[in-house]
Amino acid sequence: MADKRSPVGVFDSGVGGIGTLAALRRELPKERFLFYGDTANAPYGTKTREACMACIDHVMQRLLAQDVKAVVIACNTASAVAAAELRARCELPIVAIEPALKPAYELRRDGTILVLATPMTLQLEKFRALYERYGEGAVPLPCPGLMELVEQEAHEQARRYLTELFSPYDLNRVDAVVLGCTHYVFLRPILRELLPDTVSVLDGNQGTARQLRRVLTARGLLADGVGSVMLETSGDPAKVIPVMERLLVRAEKELQ
Repeated sequence: MADKRSPVGVFDSGVGGIGTLAALRRELPKERFLFYGDTANAPYGTKTREACMACIDHVMQRLLAQDVKAVVIACNTASAVAAAELRARCELPIVAIEPALKPAYELRRDGTILVLATPMTLQLEKFRALYERYGEGAVPLPCPGLMELVEQEAHEQARRYLTELFSPYDLNRVDAVVLGCTHYVFLRPILRELLPDTVSVLDGNQGTARQLRRVLTARGLLADGVGSVMLETSGDPAKVIPVMERLLVRAEKELQ
């Protein structure tokens, strides 16, 4: 049975959730984290809802078999597809990331908010409900293929992709860019080059980390030992784990 020293499971469709993992570690340094990247089945964002759910169920089985005390869905698409269903059938806490549309709304100064996300995330009810509440001035931009460029560490191709994506917009009239996919956090260096200094770039990682702290505290599950990280993948570990390790170092430096 899970207790304080049991790990927190964190999963993503690929390696993008490593940025979420870095935020979780910063907020909760004494926790043991088990990160699972379902890279063999990535991307989720262009799959059907049913195909996504099948992948997520398989990941959950793996995490539950390792006696996790909570699960963080570090994937906006998976959160939109599965969070409600998983909470309905799981006793352990399920913390789900979501696009940072509310913080962007609160920062808006009558300009535009550009919301970058996978096609699936933008189609689902969870995003539509969020958009109805906080979508004033927001333009949803589906980004098929962008997640894969992050997975491939294809920086120049990602720069060209974003340059073309932003070309119809006057960036001096943009107040914020919302990163609605955890992979996109690793595009921040490119975004800083392309966007004016006045544009805020927002993601849901810090809010997710704070929510995990609240949930673990409420259930008496906060760890008080030495924190650690274990990285797993459904893909080729020899190829994927080194990428995860590099991205974790990058993400943790960004948060310093």
